[in-house]
Formats: sequence, structure tokens, C-alpha cells
Amino acid sequence: MRRIIELMKRIAKELVRDPRTLALVFVAPVLVMWLMSVVFSVNSTTHVDVATVGVQSSLRTQLNDVKHVSTHRYATTHSAKAALKSGKVDAIVKERDNRFDITYANTDSTKTSVTKMAFQSSMTSTTLKQLSEQVTKLAMANATLQAKMQAQPAAQQGASGSTSASATPTKKTATKAVKVHNHYVYGDSNTNYFDKIMPIMMAFFVFLFVFLVSGMALLKERSTGTLDRVLATPVRRSEIVLGYLGTYGILALLQTIVIVITTVWLLNVEIVGSLVNVVLVNVLVSFVALAAGIFLSTLAASEFQMMQFIPIVIVPQIFLSGLIPLDSLPKWLDYVSYIFPLRYAADAQNAIIFNGDGLGSIWLDLVILVIFVVVLAALNVVGLKRYRKV
Repeated sequence: MRRIIELMKRIAKELVRDPRTLALVFVAPVLVMWLMSVVFSVNSTTHVDVATVGVQSSLRTQLNDVKHVSTHRYATTHSAKAALKSGKVDAIVKERDNRFDITYANTDSTKTSVTKMAFQSSMTSTTLKQLSEQVTKLAMANATLQAKMQAQPAAQQGASGSTSASATPTKKTATKAVKVHNHYVYGDSNTNYFDKIMPIMMAFFVFLFVFLVSGMALLKERSTGTLDRVLATPVRRSEIVLGYLGTYGILALLQTIVIVITTVWLLNVEIVGSLVNVVLVNVLVSFVALAAGIFLSTLAASEFQMMQFIPIVIVPQIFLSGLIPLDSLPKWLDYVSYIFPLRYAADAQNAIIFNGDGLGSIWLDLVILVIFVVVLAALNVVGLKRYRKV
């Protein structure tokens, strides 16, 4: 028992001398829990913007009265489609000769469902209102007719009644049946929430596994003394960093291709744009993760500390990359998301997969990812300086 107590004392002293481990043990969980409380306590109500083209004012009013639904009137279908492509609206409702063509962006299945329910509710309310107006008119006409009949003498009433009955034709109002046709820019009626988050999860898994592999690899080099022997040679620190980036970059490239191909063909995820562009974005994500993993491994004293970096580096990116709708988060948290590379990767992948955009539309996101790689690689060169003894 005495030896156990002495061993416990020694381990406790080592922990006290290591402030990084203490901070990761006590501070990191608090930060993650606080971030989760902020993210999940915000208003998660889904708001939908609907473009209308040629829709009767009564139906448009009913749609606008539905909670969390806003309508925007457009003169032409072309302008409405431009708004749909740019993300200003989530659906287009076009009416012509009692035929409704509804086009959904369908990048968010929840918004598609809300739009469908709002349209059905509005159609029902409009139909009931029209029926009510017709019943009121018929009642008023009937009351007027009854008043005229009572005002006539009894003899004339009989003659007039027989004349009216024979002379007045019965009117038949032919009402065209309402036809509704649904169209989807992305996917179909079976598209679900998984399809929405898949571009984000694809980039996340690429980042996570490359980050862990690269970080653990350099830690192994340090623990076995291999890194010290390499640093004792005339090899420059920048050459060492580029060597690691090159070797593990090839591995990351192959891993990225496997993840993307698996996602597209095995999980049957539809990609409107180019598959090559999706691979390019994820390759850049893997290089960012590779540089980040190597850099943080120079700060970690052990594999245990490397694993504890995950709550600080990985978890916040899940919440701030778009998995939780960014427009529902506090504005300041939206600004914070711009310091994480997965935010740019998610924006680029959403544009390619959902909208079919090319590299010309996502060039800024790609440039920022490249900047992340360059900055982290430079920090790696500086970080290796602390291990060079000669």
C-alpha cells in the first residue's frame, strides 16, 4: 500500500508540473460544454423564403400569414430562379391557369417540408375563403329574390314564378381542378437531413483522420529519438517539414479519394457539380489537417496531450461549420466560425454539391484554405526549432 501511495504522489507531482495537461483536463471540457450550450440554446426555428410568380393575391397573402414563411413577389420566372440559385429564396411558386409549379432548392429537407405544408395550408384556407364568399353571395341573392317575390301580388307571383322558372336557365360554373407539380433543384422528394449534412461530414472526417495520423506520426518520431537524430544532421527544418508534408500528403490524398468515392457511390449522395472539384476541396482540407496535426504534435508532450487537443481543435469546427444552421446562431459566433478551416471547406462543398458551382465561384474559399496550409507549415518550421540541439 505504501508503494502505491508513493507512486500516486510521483504521478501527481508530474501532473502538477505540466500545466498544459491540467488546462486540457479542466478547461477544455468547460469550453466545449459552454459552446454546446450557446449553439443548442439558440432559436432553431426554420424560416422559409418563398418566391411567387403570377400567384393570385389571396393565396400570396395566405402564404405570407403562415408563421415563419415570407413571400417575395417576382415578375418573371428567370428572376425568381436567379434568387433561388443565390440562396435568397428557398422555393418558387408559379401559378398559371390553375396550375402550380413549385420548385424547391431542396438543400435543406426541413425547409422543403415547411414549404409544402405552408402551401397546402394556404391552398386550403384560400379555397375555404372562396367557398365562403360564394355561399355569402348566394345567400344574399336568395334573400333578394325572396324579398321581390313577397312584394308581388299573389296572382302575379304565381304567373311570374312560372315564367321565371321556365325562362331563367340554370347556370353551371365549371371550375378547373387545381394541379400541383413539384420540382427539385437538388435531389428528389426522398432527400433527407443526411444529404444536407453529408458535404460537411465528408470534410470533417477527412480533417479528423488526417489530423490524428499526422500528429501521432511525428510524436512517434520524437519518442523513439528519430526526430532528434534527423535534427542533428545538416538537414534544414523547412526540409523536414516539407518531407513530412510530402509523404503524409500522398497518404492523405489517397485517403481523401477513398472517402469521397465511398460517400458518392456507396452512400448514393448526389453531386450536382463536378466530382473532381469535390476531391480538390477535400485534398486541400487534408493538407490543412496534415499541417495542423504536425504543428500541434510539436506542442504536445505525449500522445495523451495530442488526443486532448481534439476537444479544442475538432469539436468547435463541427458546430461552426454549418452542421447547425449558421443563420440561427448568434452573430458573434458566426464571426468566430471564420477562424476555422472547415467553415470554408463546407461553404465550397455546399456550392459544388448543391448548386453545381465551378471553381470560379469558390475560389476565395480555396485561397483561404491554401493560406491555412502555408501559415501552419511556417509555424511547423518555427516549432521544430525547440527540438534542434545543434
